[in-house]
This record gives sequence, C-alpha cells and structure tokens, in this order.
Amino acid sequence: MYQVVPGGAGGTITDGVPIKKIDKDSRPLVGAGVIGVILVIAAVTAWCYYIASLRKADLLKTELLDLNKDGFLIRNQAGGIVLKMGFRSGTLDLDSCSKEGVVLRCSRSFAGKVNFFIMTVKPKETVVCYRVRWEELESDRPVEHAMSYNESHWYGGAETAVQHWPIAISGQQAPKPFVTSDVYSNRHDFGGILERYWLSSNATAIKINDSVPFHLGWNDTEKTMYFQARYQDSPYKPAPGRPPYAELSYRVCVGPDVTSIHKVMVRRYFPKPNKVPAKEMFRHPIWSTWALHKTDINQEKLLTYAENIRRNGFNCSHLELDDRYTSQYGEFEFDTQKFPNASAMFQKLKADGFLVSLWTHPFVNYDSANFGPCVQKGLFVMEPTGQLPALVKWWNGIGGILDFTNSEARNWFMSQLRSLRHKYGVSSFKLDAGETNYLPWQFRTKVHLPDPSTFTRRYTEMAIPFNERAELRSGYGSQNISCFFRPIDRDSVWGYELGLKSLIPTVLTISILGYQFILPDMIGGNAYPNRTDGNGKLPDRELYIRWLELSAFMPSMQFSIPPWEYDDEVVAIAQRFTELHETLVAPRVIELAGEVLDTGDPIIRPIWWIATSDETAYRVDSQFLIGDDLMVAPVLEPGKQERDIYLPAGRWKSYKGERYDNKEPIHLTDYPVDLDEIAYFEWVQ
Repeated sequence: MYQVVPGGAGGTITDGVPIKKIDKDSRPLVGAGVIGVILVIAAVTAWCYYIASLRKADLLKTELLDLNKDGFLIRNQAGGIVLKMGFRSGTLDLDSCSKEGVVLRCSRSFAGKVNFFIMTVKPKETVVCYRVRWEELESDRPVEHAMSYNESHWYGGAETAVQHWPIAISGQQAPKPFVTSDVYSNRHDFGGILERYWLSSNATAIKINDSVPFHLGWNDTEKTMYFQARYQDSPYKPAPGRPPYAELSYRVCVGPDVTSIHKVMVRRYFPKPNKVPAKEMFRHPIWSTWALHKTDINQEKLLTYAENIRRNGFNCSHLELDDRYTSQYGEFEFDTQKFPNASAMFQKLKADGFLVSLWTHPFVNYDSANFGPCVQKGLFVMEPTGQLPALVKWWNGIGGILDFTNSEARNWFMSQLRSLRHKYGVSSFKLDAGETNYLPWQFRTKVHLPDPSTFTRRYTEMAIPFNERAELRSGYGSQNISCFFRPIDRDSVWGYELGLKSLIPTVLTISILGYQFILPDMIGGNAYPNRTDGNGKLPDRELYIRWLELSAFMPSMQFSIPPWEYDDEVVAIAQRFTELHETLVAPRVIELAGEVLDTGDPIIRPIWWIATSDETAYRVDSQFLIGDDLMVAPVLEPGKQERDIYLPAGRWKSYKGERYDNKEPIHLTDYPVDLDEIAYFEWVQ
C-alpha cells in the first residue's frame, strides 16, 4: 500500500512505503499513551486555571476588602470581619473587573453595563477607607446594597420618635426616602435632624454621598439594613437633562477603635461651626411661653411670667415668646388685641434685664395679608408646572411655604425678621419646622433640588444672622450653623417614645451627627393633652423633677412650665440645679464648645467614648459624659430612688465624696439617689 502525504496545493506523491498494521498486542499501549497525554493536558489546564483563579482572587482584593460577585466584606487589622455588604439589585460579572493601583473597577453586571469601582484611601496609618460606587448606565432600575449588622452595635442616622442607643431595629421596612420629617406628627418617619452617617462598635463608619437619591430600609429577621438609590416613586429628582439612572456611592472607613474612627470621619466629612453661641445660653435657662400658655399668650401674661422669674430668684438667658403673637400665620406684626402696646412691653422687659426672642416659621397661611403679595412675587414653593403655588397643610392651617432656594423669598423673609429686631429690639428667633414632609410630594422650586432635604439646609441658613441666640429644630448638613439645635417636642411621659428616657439617646445621636450646641427641649415636656403623665394640666411632679435634674447637665436648659406651678420644694430644687448648671456644667461645656470649632467632637459623649474595649459600654443608654471627665447617671424610672451605675475604669469621685480607683469597669448596684439628687462622678487626676 502507498500513503498519500499532503504537500502544496495538490499534495505530493512520494515513493511508496508499505504501512504495517498494528497488531492486537500493541493497541493497549497506544491507548494508555493517549490517556496519559490527555491527563497531562488536563493537569496543565487545571494548573493554569488554578493560577488564573489565584490571580483573580488577588485582583478582587484591595487592602482588607474582599470582593465577590454578590458583595464584599471588610476585615480589621486583626483579621476579623467588621462589615458584610451584599448586592441585592444585581450580580457583578467578575470577568469585567480590573485593578489599577488602588482602584478595583468592574464594567458589567449580569443585567447590563455599570460603573462600579472601589477605591482605597488611607487618611491615617491606622485607618483604611473605601470609596464604593455602583452606577447604572443602561437602566433606571434601583441600586440596592444590604449591610449585615448582626454582630455589632450601630449609632447615628437620624432623630426618631422612639429613640434608642444603640439603634434598635424592629420589624421590616422596604427602603423609603431618607429625608427630614416632623416625627411628632409622623412617628414612623425619620426626624428633622438627619445625616447619612452611621458608626458601629466594631470601629467601622459609613457615609453615604450627598449625590445619592438615598432610601433606607431594614429587616430585623435578617439583621440587615438596606441602602438603596432610586428615582422611581421618590421625591428625589435627577439633575436637569440627565437620565434617571441611579447611583449608590458611599465611603466605608475602618479604624482601631470606635472613638478614633469617629474623630477621623468628623474631621474629614462634617462641616464645623465657626463660632460659639452666646455664653449666657450655656449658663442661664431659656424661659419659653409655649408649654405653659400654648397659643393663649398675651402681653399681660408675658409680663407676669417675667416678673415671676425674677421674684423666684432665677436667672434668664432670654424669654422666648412662642406661638401666637400675630393675628394670622405668615404675618410679622403683633396682634393688637393680645398685645395692645408691644413697644412699651419690650421697653419694660429690657428695663428689667430681659432679652426676648420670637417664634417664627416658613409658612404663610391663605388668610394672611401676606399671602397675596407672596403669590404675586412668586415667593412660594410651586406645584410641578410652576404656574401655581403649592398649598400645604401644617399644624396651624393651610397655606404656602416659602421657597428658600429663591433669593427673593430669602430676602423677603429676612427683611421681616430684621424689621422686628429693629422695631422692638428682638434678640433672636426660634425657627420652627423646616422638614421636607411639609413640602408636597411633587413640587418645583426656583433652584432645582435633587435632594429634598436640601430645602431643610436652606431654611436653617436663615438663622445665621441671629445665631448667637437662635434656635432650630431641623438640620441637614447644617453643622456649621453656629446656633442651638433642639430635638422635636417631647411629651410629658417617662418612656422612649418622645419621653424622658428618649432624651439621652436623642442627644447622643444628634451629637454623633455633628450637632453639638443642643437645647434639649422644655423641662417636663410640652404638657400636651392626652400625652402627659400627671393630673392632665401639669406633668407628673416626680417626672418634672427628674427631667429638671437631667437638663441641668445638658449644654443648655429651657423652662416653660415653671417650678412655682408645683410647690416651694420644687422651686428650691430648681434653684439648686440651675446654680449647679451654672457653676459645674456650664464652664466645662463652654470650654468644650470652643474645641468643637476645630475638632467637631461631641460635648455630650457616650460612655464608650472612654471605654472602647468594653462590650457593656456600647449598650449604656441612660448615662453620658460631658467631655471625658464628668459622668452623669440620672434616675429615669418612676418611683425609684436608686439605680444601677456603670463606672468605667479610672479614678472617680462621686458627688457624695466617694472615691473609686478601679482598673476595670465596675457596676454599682442599687446606688441610692434621692428625689432631689442626680448621680454624677468626676474624674480625679
């Protein structure tokens, strides 16, 4: 036989060589050889895949962060997992990922094109931060990440109606807009003081970027918080001319301990106030007409109130004339029926040594004389077409809400306040409301608002000319406005829902969010009908005394229901604690307030601030620190004249003169605290 071997176009015929058939005995050897070659190829292929997988694994690591298609996890320097984040809205195509220096980038998910990256930043040797961004490029579908919190305690976010420290999540909530709201009226919403910042006991902090159309949800069963970006069915709006493609971007920073990482975050990402408010506001109480008289206030009652303050031997930072001194809401002249001679009243108060601030708000009701002119000048927030003012309902009626993105509206509002100051010598203003829940769901402003909470920021800026004694109850990116911020109204009850027990968790939360000049609302609460523990008119006497004692250790004190409405003993207790506030607390607070301008560190601090290695400290919600060297432990339970106290390691001296030199934290069980006392401990050098 002859074999034809291809060669050239038609093949080449060579000399014939006989081909010998393979005998049966040789066939197994050939088969074994073929199998061997296949095994070698398979081994080499497996080795190549193994090397490739190692390289891919190395590619998907950056510092202490490990990325996979479904999410990422972050470890601390000791190797422990401190954060787990899952991708709920999409899965990354890891074949589209690449790494260039400190940036890990992916261009596709299994749903389409995305702009995903993680950038590593080291602001300090002991701190690692990761900038995370997922941006949809082809679809308006939401972007949602899920953070597991099951082995850590978290703090921050927002003021809430039921406030706990640390955050206590219950039930399930689909992601909803993370915007400011009046939680007195809307108790399941987020509060009027709100920031996109959370801090955990495992020394991890998260800051959501301002550009994100941010929604927050949670699932208590899964121990998960949902961070979502979306424009559909949402008050967030994309910038003009841009498609509604969602972007979720945030920073995650990990440090050596919770106090250290919070200091880094505050210094890098929070604005700071540029001055300290009037020192008298730290030293002496503010006296408000609200809880005592509500809207039934007039000239005679205000003068009598001032006279009683002096007669009972109390100091006064200033009097606060609350709702309602005008005839209609949205006007800025005194109601002559209730205040027949406002000029003489102010002169009398000034002669007696009283400064006066006035309550104000952003609404102009439809029956106000100012409503028509404001419509003609286009000063209100408009309905979506921009043709008509958007009427809004608030707790005192229906009207327009001034558009503080509009310079003309800002100037008009400011001119009204300056006129009151010039005409009567008004010292400052209490700027009420400002939350986004008083905006319509769909609206138009002079300047486009991608984030509706920016409206809150613009409103708080109205306090700047009056900031020495001004008061705000809402804030969003407003930490640099150098005035006092007040939590929403408290009910005259003991519990965690806007009651006495909520006060410390709320103040600590606001402090962590960067608001340090805090006015903790009125002593005893607002005495609203059906929301008052007591005889119906006055808050419960014991509740009032315990509230008074706690307020004496806050940055500022505020009375409305005066102690003489009870009895001489309550007056004596109030005199003693206002004096203690002035001599012990205020000097410390004023010194710390000066430091806030540079550091942003809290004045009122959680116990874990000086006990970062003790798990117990992260759960203490009824004690706090003023600075690092004064610890306060009030009684917050009815009928109690004792309490358990957590005392951090250190050298402490109690208000009774007892000394403790403990190398480890200790618990003082059933520590006696009489009704006219509050337990506090000073650090001994």
